[in-house]
Amino acid sequence: MDQSVIKINQAGKKFSKSLKQSMLYGISDILSGVTGCISDSTQLRKGEFWAVDDLSCELKSGKTLGIIGSNGSGKSTVLKMLNGIFMPDKGQINITGRVGALIEVGAGFHPLLSGRENVYINGAILGMTKKELDKKFDDIVNFADIGDFIDAPVKHYSSGMFVRLGFSVAIHCQPDILLVDEVLAVGDLAFAIKCHRKMSEFRQNGGTVVLVSHNMQAIRNICNQVLWLERGRKKLFGDVFAVCDAYENETIKASKNFIEEGQKQLNYDANTQIKSVEFVNNHGDVNSEYSLGNDLNMRIYYDFKRSVSHPIFTVTIYSPEGLLMTSSHSHTDGHVFKELSGEGFIEYTIKNINFRPAKYVCAVTVSEEEVANILDWHEKKYHFVLTGNIVNEGLVNPFPVWKHI
Repeated sequence: MDQSVIKINQAGKKFSKSLKQSMLYGISDILSGVTGCISDSTQLRKGEFWAVDDLSCELKSGKTLGIIGSNGSGKSTVLKMLNGIFMPDKGQINITGRVGALIEVGAGFHPLLSGRENVYINGAILGMTKKELDKKFDDIVNFADIGDFIDAPVKHYSSGMFVRLGFSVAIHCQPDILLVDEVLAVGDLAFAIKCHRKMSEFRQNGGTVVLVSHNMQAIRNICNQVLWLERGRKKLFGDVFAVCDAYENETIKASKNFIEEGQKQLNYDANTQIKSVEFVNNHGDVNSEYSLGNDLNMRIYYDFKRSVSHPIFTVTIYSPEGLLMTSSHSHTDGHVFKELSGEGFIEYTIKNINFRPAKYVCAVTVSEEEVANILDWHEKKYHFVLTGNIVNEGLVNPFPVWKHI
């Protein structure tokens, strides 16, 4: 079980930004190979870039590696290098054992042939004999659950049917290493559960899985180790929870919410203004970054050049997707201010905040006598970041207590 089945040593893969230039470079490389004048593939030519650069890591037998990163970070390129679709332009990749892969929907399927014929072709490509395929054919079809469509041309298949049949062939070819890209997200929930169970069974039998996904919960549930790629280079490699937490926290801090476009400030009374808003920690220091379970403290500074009767302060918090998390009115929360004037601040606190870690946007208003009578309105103008370990899925982390009675 301690044997290394994947060894990547300073591997790199480059591409050209121009299709025409890429074809010219390809012809040039073929001619150079024929004449024996091999060009230096470790150097970039005009218009080329490293999709993956100087990547090194190692994976033991029976482990599951998750590859994460933003779009364009090189995840699928690494998977295709592991599968032999792309050869590295520098460095080395050593694979021990048979590889089964589901990298692209319908990859390796001939659209004019039936599902039955494609099972035999795909199986042969993955190294299975006809005798092995005859023996496992019914299991493959039953797992894929495509019924009578097995004898229909695959060009009539939906993307979900492609995935089901492709994954079924890949997992039943008894690979030592299974490569799975984000394509599993195309399938329905029932099929996703079947896949996860099958991969769990595969791992328990000593198989090694490499999974590319944007679903952090799936990565946490399935993987032992995680490789975080950023612009084609290794950002972090190691324990699944440590790497996923670091990735999510950095993503949250760097994110720019689309709802920031809705920022606006409307003042209806020049004599009554919200001057500023500050987020402070439990020590009173200005800090808009909180950890799960911290108290969220928000100070709303006001400047009232006249006496405001029964002022009402409202704080509304939106998720990064624009979902309403909470909207609080000071008077309905039991804090009735009879009259305020001059300068000062109101402190708004949420004890032990347990929202999902993310970057949140806030709206703040002040009204007089009733909520609808707005004096100053700051819409989606203020932001705070909540970081920490995600312990469940959903908009909040309730931190439940489990007991065996």
